Amino acid sequence: MSLLNAATEVRLRAYAPYSRFKVGAAIRSVEGNLHVGCNVENVAYPEGTCAEAGAIAAMIAAGDTRIAEIAVIADSPEPVPCCGGCRQKIAEFADQGVRVTLYTTDGKSKVLSVAELLPGVFSAAHMDKI
Repeated sequence: MSLLNAATEVRLRAYAPYSRFKVGAAIRSVEGNLHVGCNVENVAYPEGTCAEAGAIAAMIAAGDTRIAEIAVIADSPEPVPCCGGCRQKIAEFADQGVRVTLYTTDGKSKVLSVAELLPGVFSAAHMDKI
């Protein structure tokens, strides 16, 4: 299954009764496995979970640890960028050159690298002492 198809399918299962803004994400791990996530809202904002975070959690739960590629889809006029928190989460598990493709439900897309998605990323190297 393609990343776009997987993200499109899981998007339909999103729990978004408050915003009605459903988002789906699909990750292919470096091991070649597919992991999906959708946004899950909660009446106590901001306690929900983003689709990207859900897909990353599913990847980790399955035993994979690195992202090879990620796709995110939402019903929006333009491709929706990942929130700041998800950008940092993606950068934790993906190399800077990993492709992130953002889609709309009507066929528009935008491709970015992780480095373009989060310039100036905070990493574990910042915590190393000299």
